[in-house]
Amino acid sequence: QVQLVESGGGLVQPGGSLRLSCVASGSIGSIHRMGWYSQAPGKQRELVAAILSGGTTTYADPVKGRFTISRDNTKNTVYLQMNSLKPEDTAVYYCGVTVQSPGVIWASQYWGQGTQVTVSS
Repeated sequence: QVQLVESGGGLVQPGGSLRLSCVASGSIGSIHRMGWYSQAPGKQRELVAAILSGGTTTYADPVKGRFTISRDNTKNTVYLQMNSLKPEDTAVYYCGVTVQSPGVIWASQYWGQGTQVTVSS
């Protein structure tokens, strides 16, 4: 089993910044894809940004130029730096990680518990 612990959410004014962190622990052989997803009330969970083990990144159009995803493979941690936040960024943000455990030939997707980000004046 793999556990994901997120931190860094909170209340911020429009134009402000937040940095989310997600640490993976447990039965980890290798981590492939690490990503952040958002889910606003009444909406489906959507990809915000993702990063592969080699460093390739992808972003949803609404956050391009404002958010930056990064990872520290030595700490099994993924970060999301969120700048120039807007009220429409308000959502629960989930960390999603694809992990291959030792001795297992397939990779599995794991989710964090979510952290609330509220952008409001």
